[in-house]
Amino acid sequence: MHYNRLAALVLLANFGFLAASWVPSAQTIGYASLANLALAVVVRQQYVINLFFRLATWAPTSWPLKVRWTLGKVYHFGGLHVGGALAGAVWFLAGAVVATVDGANLPLITASWVLVALLVVIVATALPPFRSRFHDHFEKIHRFGGWSALALFWTHTLLGAQGLVALGVLTVVTFSVAMPWLRLRKVNVRIERPSTHVALARFDHGVTPFAGSSTAISRSPLTEWHSFANVPSPGEPGFRLTISRAGDWTGSFIDDAPPKVWVKGITTAGVANIETLFSKVIYVATGSGIGPCLPHLLAAEVPSRLVWATRDPRRTYGDGLVDEILAVQPNALVWDTSQHGKPDMVRLAYTAYRDFGAEAVICISNKKLTWQVVHGLERRGIPAYGAIWDS
Repeated sequence: MHYNRLAALVLLANFGFLAASWVPSAQTIGYASLANLALAVVVRQQYVINLFFRLATWAPTSWPLKVRWTLGKVYHFGGLHVGGALAGAVWFLAGAVVATVDGANLPLITASWVLVALLVVIVATALPPFRSRFHDHFEKIHRFGGWSALALFWTHTLLGAQGLVALGVLTVVTFSVAMPWLRLRKVNVRIERPSTHVALARFDHGVTPFAGSSTAISRSPLTEWHSFANVPSPGEPGFRLTISRAGDWTGSFIDDAPPKVWVKGITTAGVANIETLFSKVIYVATGSGIGPCLPHLLAAEVPSRLVWATRDPRRTYGDGLVDEILAVQPNALVWDTSQHGKPDMVRLAYTAYRDFGAEAVICISNKKLTWQVVHGLERRGIPAYGAIWDS
């Protein structure tokens, strides 16, 4: 995966820097640690993510398919976050050892080792086994642990008198972390429930997001956030979110529809924004995966064909939503799993790709099926894309 390649690239760059430095000084180690951890934070900033997508999708469709295929993997930028976090933690551990051996002042040594322990906890709980099984705990540890680590970095930098460069980098990182929270607000929401499985949340708080973006919402902003694809309708203010029952939080949201929710930051580009790199695309969705596809289908910036497999679509999502989809996608393949069972999505996607003359396939589904479709098609030499766990 490009995600792993980017993480490996950051680690290799650090190994190269270490080899060139021979025996780096304590100051060099401090700068290397700070630079890597700054990379880990900044690449997750919403403005930076949107910039990544804008740069990647500037390429015209006249460019070679292989180049556009690679640019479409921009949503794997999380690999930079992982590589920077791992390298920064190792550099900081080395710095703590050097400070201890050199006999630095006790407050500096104490701050160093407390921060090392905190970084170990953050890295360990971000590993896939823990993150997938205890996601709520991961989110809280990552948020509060990250804020605590940033405060300790300030303490460590001031105690070590590391100079203006370190202070400047920390200022940028702190502003990057704080920026989304400076836009924290509680907004009105109207909830429609076409079934007990789905809620359509309608917002109109002066924001009409671009197609292919997502918004994070929360009922308790300090504990957990959940991102959903924005569905703006062309020519209409506001937008919708399609929220399906997929856990305790979404279940509670559907059953006990709140009149207001918290939002923060700005709308952020999602995977399907890469559609403009291609002349024609196939959208493959299962269940509520139709949500991230719908704004692109409505906007119709790129010729597309939909393949959607879901259980009893009209009963689950309502006639209004299904009719809206079919109005812009009259040739869509809507597979009712309650009548026909689960289909071979790779086969359906490949058939649609071949018949429509598409250049790429975008899949929005659960992790297992997305992996099957993306890798099943790419083994056949077809550009295919689907959200990963850190996109």
